[in-house]
Amino acid sequence: MGQQIGMVEYLVLDDGAPHLRANACTECGALYFDRRNACAKCGKRAFAAKKLRDTGTLRAFTIVHRAAPGVPTPYASAVVDLDGGGVVKANLVDVDPGAPEKIELGMPLRMTTFVVGTDDDGTEAVAFGYQPA
Repeated sequence: MGQQIGMVEYLVLDDGAPHLRANACTECGALYFDRRNACAKCGKRAFAAKKLRDTGTLRAFTIVHRAAPGVPTPYASAVVDLDGGGVVKANLVDVDPGAPEKIELGMPLRMTTFVVGTDDDGTEAVAFGYQPA
């Protein structure tokens, strides 16, 4: 395996297990995946990196039937409430989007990663999604 890079800045691929990292307000604990100048909840300006859990529950989902050219459909897009705090939008993997009746709100999920492409130098682009736990 060559070098790997995350598709998003907050997907951490280091020597440990892949995980998501958020910026946590040091005053109120609000979590953000992007850089902030101030907390939208309390207005304070201090943040610290926080490793998020790789497990959670399904809050909401939709089956996507139309997407950009080259993106295969249908697929399940979801909102996941992470154990220990945090909310993330990601795709569900290892589920049949043609059978949405088998996808249940509140079902336990676990983060997984997968390679979405490799460049000419062998560097792999890695994305994340959630699968039933």
